[in-house]
Formats: sequence, C-alpha cells, structure tokens
Amino acid sequence: MPDWLEIVVRSVSLLIILFFFTKWLGMKQLSQLNVFEYITGIVLGGIVAIHVSTLESPFYFAVISMLIWFIIPYLVEVISLKSKTFRNFVQGKSRVIIQNGKIMEDNLKKEHYSTDDLLESLREKNIFKVTDVEFAVLEPTGKLNVLPKTEYRPLTAKDIGLKLAPSKEPQTVIMDGRPILESLANLSLNPTWLETELEKMNVSIENVFLGQVDSDGQLTVDLYDDKLTVPMPTQKPLLLATMRKCQADLEIFALATENERSKQMYQVNSEKLQKAIDKVKPYLQ
Repeated sequence: MPDWLEIVVRSVSLLIILFFFTKWLGMKQLSQLNVFEYITGIVLGGIVAIHVSTLESPFYFAVISMLIWFIIPYLVEVISLKSKTFRNFVQGKSRVIIQNGKIMEDNLKKEHYSTDDLLESLREKNIFKVTDVEFAVLEPTGKLNVLPKTEYRPLTAKDIGLKLAPSKEPQTVIMDGRPILESLANLSLNPTWLETELEKMNVSIENVFLGQVDSDGQLTVDLYDDKLTVPMPTQKPLLLATMRKCQADLEIFALATENERSKQMYQVNSEKLQKAIDKVKPYLQ
C-alpha cells in the first residue's frame, strides 16, 4: 500500500474511533471539560496525530493506546458518579470567590485567579462594580457564576405581581421546506392543518425555511425570500378584542334599557364576562 494511502486510511479509521470514544464518554466531554477530561482529550488527540504520521508504528498500537485512554476516563466517570469524595479529587469543586459582597482573597490565591481575571469574568456578565455582587462562585470548569445584590437583579413579572401564561418550548414543524411529522404529532396536529395555516398566510411550504408552532398552536414561519413579509398571528389579540367588545356592549345595553330586570341581567353578565377577560388576558397577550 502506498504511504499516502496508508495515511488516509489511518486518519479516517482513527478519527471514526475517536468520534465514538468521545460520544461514549458523554456530551460533557465537549461542553464542560474538567482537568482530567482536558488531559484525556489532549492525549487521545496526540495518539491519533502520532500514529497517523508514524507509519513504522503498527496500527493496532494506536487502537490499544486509545482503548486504554478510553477505559480509564470511563471508569473515572463511573466512580465519580458514586463517590463525591473521589469526584471532588478528580474534577475539583466549586470555590466561593465573593460572599456577602466581600472578595475572598485567600480563595482567589488558591485557584490562581487574579484580580484581573475576576473583573474580566464580571464584565462578561455586565457587572462593572464588585460591590454590586452578593455572591460569586468559581466552578471546576473555570466558569464564574454570579448572584447580584437584590437591587441590581432584573425585574421579573413576579416582582410586580403580573400573572403570565405558562409557556412550553415551540415545536419546529417545517425545516428546509419540508414538514416534520414527528413534531406535528407531538402537538396532536396533522399535515392538513399545516397546509390550511400556510394557505391563510398565502405561503407555499417549499418557500418556508423554518416554521414553528408555539404552545398555543400558532404557526410562525421564516421564508427563504427575505423580501416577502408574513403577517404575524392575530387570533389571540382578535379574540381578546372581541371579548372586550361584547363586555362593552353589555354595559351599553344595561344603560340603554329601562326594564329593571333586563338591566340587572345585562349588568350581571357584563361582570361575569369581565371576570372571564381578566382570567384569560395573560394567555391572549
């Protein structure tokens, strides 16, 4: 076999093996590397690089080396899940950097975390004054998590007593001009419903780059043609406006009639409808 062809075969083979080893070690290997996982990633990459270019080394040496460096981290992960002490030793543990608004200088030194590093991490979270921080902890991955003081936290709906409707994640029902039947089934919908909604928008499914349905069953689409505009869903605002109009009409009828019995009936139903509007308003806004 020519050398160039052997390099190609080794590269492809070892890359496939490395891919499956990484997946079996878990997705955490890709997003939150601790010290041991970082070392493992470097060594596995080094093994692949060395045995791809060193043709004198038998191919099975690379497989054996990679297998060893897969088994050890895998066993470490298994033991770490069962023993917190072992997990703290291998992966490290969180360290409090700011507590009650006070910087813990000793903990900074233990983590070899400089003042500049701390300020940079705070600025990444749009915090420019250390005195605005109530609590901050440095995770084993090197990420700084911050809890601002109460007066500097973003205002939430709960803080002002505003009731909001619960929401679920939207389902993608169209991607690259093709319907996704599984997502439609999750929403108890079918392709016929999808075609009907697209006809209301005067849009063909082939021109839809991405289509999503929210928890209220409203379809929103993004088209391939950026020059075309698609009307936003109006069902919920229209329903709320209709209910308000009906309630206003009942009040007008109560004022217009001279029959006391009818006046009382209009007023009672107007109050009931107003209560219904107050209940459904968070869901229709």
